[in-house]
Amino acid sequence: MDFFSAHQSQIEKHLTQSQILTLQLLIWLLQVHKQVKIEKLASCLPIPILYESRRKKIQRFLVLSSLSLPIFWFPIIKSIVEKKFKSGERLILVLDRSQWEDNNVFMISVIWRKRTARAEVSSAYRTEQAASFANLLDYFRKERKQ
Repeated sequence: MDFFSAHQSQIEKHLTQSQILTLQLLIWLLQVHKQVKIEKLASCLPIPILYESRRKKIQRFLVLSSLSLPIFWFPIIKSIVEKKFKSGERLILVLDRSQWEDNNVFMISVIWRKRTARAEVSSAYRTEQAASFANLLDYFRKERKQ
């Protein structure tokens, strides 16, 4: 099942058509080139504008408030978990924290069928990371009780 068709209502609720197209292009580039460097993605982005403009477009897109974890990604993650896992089935969550240059990177992964799905929070402040993780757990607890 295609990611966009499976989560179309959630995506359209938070993103404009132009932003949806940008998200589709970035996901395609990530799958094809297997690179996460903005510079590499910008050089491959098939938009007829200057390289520097493509790089800035990607940077602006990635910091959109509408793409925040609680607003955009938590409902999508919840939907995936509900479709893929039966009620009462055991989920394995893996937590990892790493230092990368001046940033702390906090990652939450779900392991399923020998694969992982990750949610990554990069922050210089551990309190922000803890708050993000607490929000994720609260989100699933609230939804599970309903």
